[in-house]
Amino acid sequence: MYQVLLYYCYTPLENPEQFREEHHRFCLELDLRGRIIVAAEGLNGTVSGTVESCARYMAAVKADRRFAALEFKIDDVPAHTFQKLHVRVKPEIVHSSLRHVRPHEKTGQHLSPEEFKALKDRDDVVVVDVRSDYEYNLGRFKNAVTLDIENFRDFPERVELLKEFKDKKILTYCTGGVKCEKASAFLLEQGFENVYQLHGGIIKYGIEAGGEDFDGQCYVFDNRVAVDVNRVNPTVISRCQHCQGPSNRLVNCANPHCNAHLPLCEACGEQLQGACSEACAAHPDKRPYDGTGAYPKVSNHYNPAQGLASYKA
Repeated sequence: MYQVLLYYCYTPLENPEQFREEHHRFCLELDLRGRIIVAAEGLNGTVSGTVESCARYMAAVKADRRFAALEFKIDDVPAHTFQKLHVRVKPEIVHSSLRHVRPHEKTGQHLSPEEFKALKDRDDVVVVDVRSDYEYNLGRFKNAVTLDIENFRDFPERVELLKEFKDKKILTYCTGGVKCEKASAFLLEQGFENVYQLHGGIIKYGIEAGGEDFDGQCYVFDNRVAVDVNRVNPTVISRCQHCQGPSNRLVNCANPHCNAHLPLCEACGEQLQGACSEACAAHPDKRPYDGTGAYPKVSNHYNPAQGLASYKA
């Protein structure tokens, strides 16, 4: 049995490079795979591993007083959901244009899944999805306001759309909570007074509140691509790119020059051989379609020790 761990923590790290080196070595020891981002502002990761390895990892991270407030979202899976391990230092733990924001100092009020559920349908509340368009098109809370953004770094430019709701309680949400920390902090900076965030994000809401009123599926950044959240009143909201029938089956277009990430039902997938349109299906560089619509990068030279200071090719 394996598990997937989703986690983040905004906390000052004095020497991110040194931390990354030590953290990478520990992950290798546990045979964890996934993506971990280290920055001066904290830690953000999604990793998979055996139940035993994940337990050791969580215990070690929580033993570090800097990560005392960190919470892990845990999913049981049959095997690794990542092919590789990447531990990298970056300027931020989630790419944004809000590097000046310090969520560990000031951010929106955290709501537990049950608190969020109790508030979300009130007349004095507006629920705001701070994720990218391909994520909320696959699944989102009923009646949520979406901001038509391709990337979270575009969020500050779209806040103007929320000005009409300044007299309401703003409830933000995202996949695991990391984007909401900065989004809600920025909203407070912009003069919004009653700003809240779903603590632990959609994933925690599914685990603790049954996912009620979350329509569709939740996009995740591992080999699963999407996961079911709603065990109470589930539905499918995304539409096949070609026939417009309901479909939550995400693929990458088989034309590598397009490579659009979009829903394509099985029938249309077979008809177009994994392409999103007739034009892409006819492209001379179209990739062979195996029914999955996934085209993982092939790397014959990958070594999990890559990135370590002592690594030599």
